[in-house]
Amino acid sequence: MPIKENNTKVTPLMKQYNAIKKEHPEALLLFRVGDFYETFGEDAIKTSKTLDIVLTKRANGAASHIELAGFPHHALDNYLPKLINAGYRVAVCDQLEDPKKTKGIVKRGITELVTPGLSLNDSVLEPKKNNYLASLTKSDHVLGISLLDISTGEFVLSRGNKDLIEKILYSFKPSEIICSKSDKGFFNPLCDNKKLFYLDDWIYKIGYGYDKLTSFFKVSNLKGYGVEEIKEGIISAGAILFYLESTEHIELGHISSISRIDNDNHMWLDRFTINNLEIIKPLNEQSYSLFDVINTTTTPMGSRLLNKWIILPLLKIKEINKRQEFVQSFMNRTALMKDVRDTLKNIYDIERIISKVSVNRVNPRELIQLKHSLINISEIKMLLKHSNDDLLMNFNKEIDACSNISDLIEKNIKEGAPLATNQGGIFRNGIHNELDELRKISRSGKDYLLKIQNQEIKRTGISSLKIAFNRVFGYYLEVTNVHKEKVPETWIRKQTLVNAERYITEDLKLYEEKILNAEEKIISLEYELYQNLISKIFKNVKSIQKTAKKIAFIDCVHSFADLAFSSNFCRPKLTNSHSIDIKKGRHIVIEKSFSPEEVYIPNDIYLDIKDQQIIIITGPNMSGKSALIRQTALIIIMAQMGAFVPASSAKIGIIDKIFTRVGASDNISQGDSTFMVEMNETASIMNNLSSRSLVLMDEIGRGTSTYDGISIAWSIVEFLHNHPQFKPLTLFATHYHELNQLAKQLQRVNNFNVSVKEINNEILFLRKLIPGGTEHSFGINVAQLAGMPNQILLRSYEILQSLEKKSIKKQNQKSLNTKTKSMEPLTVFAPNPKFEECRKLLKDIDINEINPLQALIKLSEILEILKGDK
Repeated sequence: MPIKENNTKVTPLMKQYNAIKKEHPEALLLFRVGDFYETFGEDAIKTSKTLDIVLTKRANGAASHIELAGFPHHALDNYLPKLINAGYRVAVCDQLEDPKKTKGIVKRGITELVTPGLSLNDSVLEPKKNNYLASLTKSDHVLGISLLDISTGEFVLSRGNKDLIEKILYSFKPSEIICSKSDKGFFNPLCDNKKLFYLDDWIYKIGYGYDKLTSFFKVSNLKGYGVEEIKEGIISAGAILFYLESTEHIELGHISSISRIDNDNHMWLDRFTINNLEIIKPLNEQSYSLFDVINTTTTPMGSRLLNKWIILPLLKIKEINKRQEFVQSFMNRTALMKDVRDTLKNIYDIERIISKVSVNRVNPRELIQLKHSLINISEIKMLLKHSNDDLLMNFNKEIDACSNISDLIEKNIKEGAPLATNQGGIFRNGIHNELDELRKISRSGKDYLLKIQNQEIKRTGISSLKIAFNRVFGYYLEVTNVHKEKVPETWIRKQTLVNAERYITEDLKLYEEKILNAEEKIISLEYELYQNLISKIFKNVKSIQKTAKKIAFIDCVHSFADLAFSSNFCRPKLTNSHSIDIKKGRHIVIEKSFSPEEVYIPNDIYLDIKDQQIIIITGPNMSGKSALIRQTALIIIMAQMGAFVPASSAKIGIIDKIFTRVGASDNISQGDSTFMVEMNETASIMNNLSSRSLVLMDEIGRGTSTYDGISIAWSIVEFLHNHPQFKPLTLFATHYHELNQLAKQLQRVNNFNVSVKEINNEILFLRKLIPGGTEHSFGINVAQLAGMPNQILLRSYEILQSLEKKSIKKQNQKSLNTKTKSMEPLTVFAPNPKFEECRKLLKDIDINEINPLQALIKLSEILEILKGDK
C-alpha cells in the first residue's frame, strides 16, 4: 500500500511513488531511482527478507522516516526471480526520460508487471517446463478452467467436475491461479492458497468472457476454435484476458488461438497416480522421475512437449501408431538419428524468442539465436528430405524453415551484437547510409577534421591554417593575421585574437553538429531500425510458432528412438482388447539407478478380463512387489505416449484410466492420518472406475489393525471382481498372504508371488514373479537384514508363535468345491500339538551364552518342525 502522507512536507519523489503505488497496491513496487531499484515501507521489509539485503531508513519529509531496501538496476535479472519464486507480484517502475535532460522530478511509470504466472523473464522461466496462469470458475456442479503460457502463446480451456479440474491442475501445475472473490472459499482447498489471486465477480460472466475472446481474436464467434459450447471454459478464459490488461500486458500478438483440452482423447492420470508413480517429480530428491529418465530431448520446445505427452497419454490407436512410425523410422536409420541429434543441439528456444518478438521484448542476441536456429532447421529439412523414408520425407514438407527471416537477420544484425538495444553496435555496415556516416564520424573524427583542413589549405593557400575546438565556440578554423587577406568571403568570423582570427564554415558547422551528436544519433537511429526489423519479423510469428511445434515433435520422437536404441526397448502393439501381455518387462527408473555391474530382473505380466482380471501378488517386504506393479503402469504410459518400452515384447489393450494406491503418507495439516489418506485415495479409485481401467493396489489396509486391514483388502478385491458394470484389470500387491484364499472363490483372481530363497534362516530376494501364493511374510527375516539386535529377533519369533496360537478360532468351514462370491471365514493358522514342546526348548536357551547365529539356526530348525507337523 502507498506510504502514508501524514506530513505536509512529504518529498515530491515520495508523492510520485505513492501515485504509482496506487495503480497496483498488491504488488511489490521496484521504483527506479538513478542506478538503483528502491522499495519503501512494507515492500522494503518484504524485499529485504526475501533477498537478504540490508534494510535501512530514510527521511520522508521533516519528521518522518520510512524503511528502504534496494539493489543496483543491472542486478534485476538476479533478484526478480527470487521475488517471483517467493510468490510476490512485482511492478517494475522505470525512468521514462533522461534525468540529464530533465529539470525536477523525472517522469516514471510501470513498464512491466511480473506475476508468478505471467513472465517473459528467462531468469524466472524454466526452459524445460511451461509456465501457466490458470483461471477457475464454477457454475452449479460444473467447473471451468483455462490455462495460458504467455511465454509460448499456448491458450487452452476445459470444463468438468471437481475431479477433472483437480487432475488438470495437478497435471499442468500452474504457477498462479485466479478466480472470482465469491468462489475463493470453494477453490482454496483445491489449490495452493499462496497461488490464488481474486478478481471481481462481474468479470466471471459468460457475456463478458465471450465478448472478450471474440474481440481479442477479431472473430464473430468461437466455432472455429472448437470451444463455442464450453461455457465455463469461456468464462475463465475471458478473465485471463482481463487479468492480462490489468497487469500491463498489452502486446499479445503471439496468442493467436485458443483450443480445448480434449479429455476424451487422453488417459486419465489423477494427482495420486502422477505422484505415486513419480511421473514428473521423484518423491526423493536423490532419485529420478519417469520424465527425468526418458527425457533425452535436446531443445526446450521438445522437453516441454514431452512433458505434455507424459501427463496426457493417448487413447486413439491411430495417433499412437503415428508416433511409433516416426520412432521406427529413426530406429532404422542410426546414422540419420545421430545427424539429427547433432543438428537439434544447435536450435535455441525459438518458441519463446518469437513470443518476445510479439511483445517487443526481444534483444539482438536472441535474434541471432533465432537466425542460427532457423539455419539449423533448414539442415533438419535436408536430412529428412534425403532420408529415403517416405514418412520423414513427407514431414520435411510440413516444416517451414522461414529462410526469409534468417536472411533478414543475417543481412541486418552483426554477429557480435550487444544484449541491450540502447548501446548501439547492433547493425551491420552498408544497410543504412546515414548510420554508416555517423559511425564514420564517431570513429574517425580526427581524420575527417584533417581532411577538411587539407582541403581548405589547398583551396586558400593558407599553409598555417589549423582546425581546433573549444567548449564556447566548438570547432573553428584559425588563421594568423599574416594570411588574413586570403580568407574566403564565405567564412564566418567567430572570434578575434591578438595575432589571429577564428572562423567557421558551413561544412565545419554541419560536421560539428554531426560529431557532437553522432553517438546519440547512432543509438536513436539503430533503435528505430531495430523496431522496423522487429515489425517485419512479427509478420512471421505464426509461421515460426508452427515451425517450433514441428521441431518439438521431431525432437520428441527422435528422443524416443535414441532411448529405445540405447536401452534395448521394443515396439509395443496397442489393441482394443481388454488385456495386457508384457514379456520381460523392466522398471526403467530403477534400472537407471543401477551400476553397470547390476542387472535388473525382468518379469512377465499377463492380465485379461476373461480369465485373469486380478493378480494377487504376495511376498515379503523388499522382494520387489511394488516395483513390479509400478513398472507395469510405466510401461503402459510409455506405450500410449507413442514410445517404445522396456520389455522384450508388449501387447497392450488401450487403458483409459490408471489408478494407484501405493506408499505411505499423511496429511497432518488437514487432520488426515496415514490410514485416512490411504482410504481417501482408495475411495476415489472405487468411485471412478471404468471398463478399461488399470488398478494398482499396494499393501492396502496396513495402516490399521491386521484384521481390519485384511477385511478391507479382501472386500476391495471382491468389489473389483464382482462390479456390475466394470471389470478393471488389477494388480494387488499385499503381505496379507491370507488373501490367497480368494483365488479359490473368485473366478478371475489368480495368485502369484515374488520368489525368495531361505538359506540358514537368511533370505535371498530372487525378484522373480512366479505362479502361486506364499504363506510366509518373512517380516522378522527382513528385520534381521536391517540389523535388528538378535535378542529382539529371538523374542519376536517367540511372540509370533504365541500370537498364532491365540488367533486360532474354531469354525465350521463350508466346502469350497465351487467358487463363491461371499467372503468365507478366515483360518489364519492351524493348531500345532508340538508348540509347547518347542516353546520349552526355546526357554532352555541361555541367550547370554549361546552364539546368536547358532540360536537362529536352532530356531530355524524348530520352525521347520512346526511347518512339517500338519
